[in-house]
Amino acid sequence: MSSGMPTSSCTICAARKKTNRWSLDGTDSDMVVKKIVCVGAGYVGGPTCAVIASQCPDIQVTVVDMNAEKIRQWNSDELPIYEPDLDGIVKKCRGRNLFFSADVVTAIREAQLIFISVNTPTKTYGLGEGRAPDLKYVESVARTIAECAGGPKIVVEKSTVPVKAAQSIAQILYAAQRDNPRLSFQVLSNPEFLAEGTAISDLLKPDRVLIGGDQTAQGLAAIAELVSVYEHWVPRERIITTNTWSSELTKLVANALLAQRISSINAVSAICEATGADVREVAHAAGTDSRIGPKFLQASVGFGGSCFQKDVLNLVYLCESLNLKEAADYWMGVVNINNWQRRRFADKIICEMFNTLSEKRIAMFGFAFKKNTADTRYEPGSRESSSIYVAKHLLEESAHLCIYDPKVPADHMIAELSNVSGSARVAKQVFVCNDPYAAAKNAHAIVIMTEWDEFKELDYARLYASMMKPASLFDGRVMLDHNKLVDIGFYVHSIGVKCSRPQAHSVRGPN
Repeated sequence: MSSGMPTSSCTICAARKKTNRWSLDGTDSDMVVKKIVCVGAGYVGGPTCAVIASQCPDIQVTVVDMNAEKIRQWNSDELPIYEPDLDGIVKKCRGRNLFFSADVVTAIREAQLIFISVNTPTKTYGLGEGRAPDLKYVESVARTIAECAGGPKIVVEKSTVPVKAAQSIAQILYAAQRDNPRLSFQVLSNPEFLAEGTAISDLLKPDRVLIGGDQTAQGLAAIAELVSVYEHWVPRERIITTNTWSSELTKLVANALLAQRISSINAVSAICEATGADVREVAHAAGTDSRIGPKFLQASVGFGGSCFQKDVLNLVYLCESLNLKEAADYWMGVVNINNWQRRRFADKIICEMFNTLSEKRIAMFGFAFKKNTADTRYEPGSRESSSIYVAKHLLEESAHLCIYDPKVPADHMIAELSNVSGSARVAKQVFVCNDPYAAAKNAHAIVIMTEWDEFKELDYARLYASMMKPASLFDGRVMLDHNKLVDIGFYVHSIGVKCSRPQAHSVRGPN
């Protein structure tokens, strides 16, 4: 697959006008994409295809997955994932031009354009363990396409993949193409830039859509076909076309730069705590500089996120593979700071609780890695929530955790913690509560782990009255009014802000 300079919109238009597109019957007539299939019904595939179906009523969109239970959930009233506004879009389009099926083979055979949107976890074995992405699911889908295609296909990698993964996919497909003259493939890169919690708005009004492909006549024609899909609702100037490698690398770099900003402000938060500076004031003042800007300067207990750590580790491995040690060390520092921030926050809780949590009840508010999502999944180097790690450290100190999250199912929390702490310990020390007031009853401390808006509206005087004294609150999201909490009676400890303690009442002795 060739590389080259980024593709201009004029070049794409010319490719569309001058280059014959493939046709399903092998003639020279133009192929117009009318059927799309997405292999993988997860956090990317489901929302992406729902929005495509809603914006392209003339295109039939089918999401397939070998997990029949997941498909059943997509066809039910209770979707397998939570995203604001997703439910309404799915129910509006489902059965019209949006379908969910476990029949992978038929869907692939009938589609003209195929998205690959399967999981790419970090390897836990062999070469690249702990850094490199595991592409076994991507390879499996590519082999299935090669076997079942039956005719020309545009194959689009949507999963987060390492640079030159498209080449690996193409090698499998081109081998099949050599043996069967009816087959013809073009492989494109179309990375997603979704933030969980705002995925639907990100899809409807994207900052950009990035499409990479071969800089050949057929490659440009394939790019033009995918451009035409997005042009149903995305302005053409926001659709960027490049060579394949630039597209693949951009995805990793974008997430690495965002993670870098979070680790940077979290490193500053430790300085603030030691000096008496307020990280909120520092971040605001620095962010007013137009060269810096205010986004992703919110100090916290650490990033989880849809692929932040996984993509940074992927970039580290790429640098190591290219013998770029200094670059690898630089990006590994972003991950190291994130892990240190989690450990530092847990240590702060332990230290401020008289260096022992044995048998103490700790109310943990929030388990998802960010608000407006129910995602917590623990995968080494992947979407792990910081709550999992902080909870693990507290459980090791024999704390009893009472967890409340408005969206994460109880069985998910138990499963995630069992992965890192063992099912026996979790069964003994973890309790999932249906409301925050039940979680805080008789607790020694409240720990804010997710920035759910509802946590700002709680009656903290009521919470304080039900807790053991002295009552502490650890604000891992720097989101609450600390002065009001201190007035109520809380000992307040926060990321990037000096500890706040209630004034001791003077006690008048006998005359």
